[in-house]
Amino acid sequence: MIDKIALALLIVGGLNWGLVGIFSFDLVAWLFGGTGAILSRVVYILVALSAVWCISLLFKENRLVESKS
Repeated sequence: MIDKIALALLIVGGLNWGLVGIFSFDLVAWLFGGTGAILSRVVYILVALSAVWCISLLFKENRLVESKS
């Protein structure tokens, strides 16, 4: 469950950086009142923590779960 939450936050962060790179538009800052707003900072911190968490996924074994019929 944590892996999926971290992945979702990284997708949000990646899309936000794409908008910054292409259009110079920071969606997170726009939604929450600027880059210095506390809610924007919380989102940025959560995305950063998600990135750190997902580093562990690089070293995790792929496990296939077989469903029982």
